[in-house]
Amino acid sequence: MRLVNAEEMRAIERIAIEEMGIPAATLMERAGRAVAEEALELAGQDGRVVVVCGAGNNGGDGFVAARLLQKAGRGVLAVGLGRPDQGSPESMAMRKAAEEAGVPISGLGALEQFPVRRGDLVIDAIFGTGLDRPAEGNFAAGIEAIARLREQGARVLAVDLPSGLSTDTGHTVGLAVRADATVTLAYSKIGLELQPGADLAGVITVVDIGIPPSAADRVPASAELLDEATARSLVLRRDREAHKGNAGRLLVVAGMPGKTGAAHLALCGALRGGAGLVTLAARAEVIGPALSGRPEAMSITLPGNGAITRSDVQALQAAAAGADALVIGPGIPRGPETAPAIRGLLERHPLPTVLDADAVNALADHPGLVAAIGQDAPIVLTPHPGEMARLIGGSVEEIQADRVAIARRKAQEWGVVVLLKGARTVVAAPDGPAAIIPTGNPGMATGGTGDVLAGLLGAMLAGGLRPREAARAAAWVHGRAGDIAARRFGERGMLASDLAEAIGAVWVEWGR
Repeated sequence: MRLVNAEEMRAIERIAIEEMGIPAATLMERAGRAVAEEALELAGQDGRVVVVCGAGNNGGDGFVAARLLQKAGRGVLAVGLGRPDQGSPESMAMRKAAEEAGVPISGLGALEQFPVRRGDLVIDAIFGTGLDRPAEGNFAAGIEAIARLREQGARVLAVDLPSGLSTDTGHTVGLAVRADATVTLAYSKIGLELQPGADLAGVITVVDIGIPPSAADRVPASAELLDEATARSLVLRRDREAHKGNAGRLLVVAGMPGKTGAAHLALCGALRGGAGLVTLAARAEVIGPALSGRPEAMSITLPGNGAITRSDVQALQAAAAGADALVIGPGIPRGPETAPAIRGLLERHPLPTVLDADAVNALADHPGLVAAIGQDAPIVLTPHPGEMARLIGGSVEEIQADRVAIARRKAQEWGVVVLLKGARTVVAAPDGPAAIIPTGNPGMATGGTGDVLAGLLGAMLAGGLRPREAARAAAWVHGRAGDIAARRFGERGMLASDLAEAIGAVWVEWGR
């Protein structure tokens, strides 16, 4: 499903209005009607509706909704936070039409004194997609008043997105409304699908307001929400004559003393992910513990000990000779030569490769190698926000402030697929829109879940999926497996190994 940022939404609306001749007032009328219909569903049978309107087009949508709710026989109070003579021509016209229809329109004081009863609903129509600075004055007071009414038992319905939420990043810009539901217009917004925006928005309904698809087609998309049907379509059923050789051969370079579990979990993810043959390449002391309980996996011993260095390149090249894809990084011993050693392997064997965990950290010590390795082989980088911050020489706060934009920019710069882990994982490729992954839960914030993902992703690469499609499918399945595991054990009690086993349950759901 396509998502838009503020700039894209403005461009789409401009094309629809200025070039296709659809009156802005017509779009506003349709938007307000959709809000009114949703409000009738959310408000209690005898509940009243308070519509809190800003001075812009979002407020105009609110005034339309108020007029239509009044016509439907609801008890309605509209609260105008701006001056009647200020705002867009359409919003001022809709305010006047509401007044003429008998809708009582009051100022902020009426909102602050409103006595909440059971079934009451507040419609937040203060700010739309254009917010770029914190609310002030009456607008800030309006947001605070909505919060008080919600605490007193009123439900809250947001128009387009909760006021105070950034359209582009999912973060708040100063004060923000927490809604029980959001009616978003024409297209869902990036900020509604990232955290904390997804929580602030409540149940999201996307409504068609009559913008022709051809208008959106002319504006390149920066992001989309990966739905289950699309994710499922990426993972095909196996041919009836499939055998382990053509199901994919995966080499996993992982583990060191103290982190043998990382190698074990990566193997579990790869095997449950459907790889036909999985081989672990690791130091001798890692092999036994890592393969414990996983007799399906094979192993190759890397001679020597300590960090992976250039002296390991020949052994790694020999191990990779029969592989279809590589996973490098979960718990590997790293040092100053680790990143050059990885490049030495990929120069000889330019296989589709997952670079995870300490392989990413090794590259952070050699920033110029990231783009160079991206030219050597098809690469998927799987950093969490801390690892991504190290890669770009920034901070975690910088990464989290604009996850989609940073992932897209670095994927293009490095020529790799970037799978930026976290709440609402983002998958970005050098071209095309980034995918936001809606599956997953906080219970996955436990050691080892990333190792499972690395193995699962490696299995999909070994099975023949291209890096972009493999990363998208693996991230969706990984999150869904986490949701299944959380249902079994609770978010607090689930383990990474539970998640690895739950991958199989996803394949059962999908008939794969």
